[in-house]
Amino acid sequence: MSNQLQDKIAIVTGAASGIGREIATVYAKEGAKVAIADLNLAAAQAAADSIGPNAMAVAMDVTDEAQVNAAVAQVIKTWGGVDILVSNAGIQIVHPLEEFPFAEWKKMLAIHLDGAFLTTKACLPHMYASGRGGSVIYMGSVHSKEASMLKAPYVAAKHGLIGLAKVIAKEGAKHKVRANVICPGFVRTPLVDKQIPEQSKALGISEDDVIKKVMLKETVDGEFTTTADVAATALFFAAFPTNALTGQSLVVSHGWFMQ
Repeated sequence: MSNQLQDKIAIVTGAASGIGREIATVYAKEGAKVAIADLNLAAAQAAADSIGPNAMAVAMDVTDEAQVNAAVAQVIKTWGGVDILVSNAGIQIVHPLEEFPFAEWKKMLAIHLDGAFLTTKACLPHMYASGRGGSVIYMGSVHSKEASMLKAPYVAAKHGLIGLAKVIAKEGAKHKVRANVICPGFVRTPLVDKQIPEQSKALGISEDDVIKKVMLKETVDGEFTTTADVAATALFFAAFPTNALTGQSLVVSHGWFMQ
């Protein structure tokens, strides 16, 4: 067993399923204690149970400041600190801009951008006080760099995460806190499976064409990015030992976007 994260304490949001659960699983295998933070506490508990004794479930609506603070406080009380934050919770809603309900725009920004802000704000004082530093990791997207039709708030929020990470990188440097963004391409999770029929309907094309001509068109090999690909990147960011790697965004997309 490897131990790149031995004795580290991590909080992963949206970790009951998909990318978040895979990251939490990898972190635990690497020696970390991992808090599975999710809106669905029962699903978070099931994920924690499957990962083992170094995982705990906490209820967290990332748009609710009091709930975020309470969940982080619970982790601190149980394990004594926090070294790694992975802000991963996210949803998708698609409409053409002129049809986008303002309430749904605000909901998207609240989950993706407010959630990153609130969880970071709750964790930073503990990272600063520990003297150990820490790693803040935001789950961006290829849409942190590029745009797609029908996704105005998602693209806006994912671009915003890069700016937020750069500020945290500058503010956190003297405390040995790093901040970076992972930018995956399409990962075959329940979130993406839900989008396929929605985009098929909105664009008037078949579900196969959504996959081949929209989602994977710009990749070098027509392949989905995997949760394992993203988790390996999250491990790299979390385990990196110095401020040399901070304020950066790393695209993991089968070449969809190349910097």
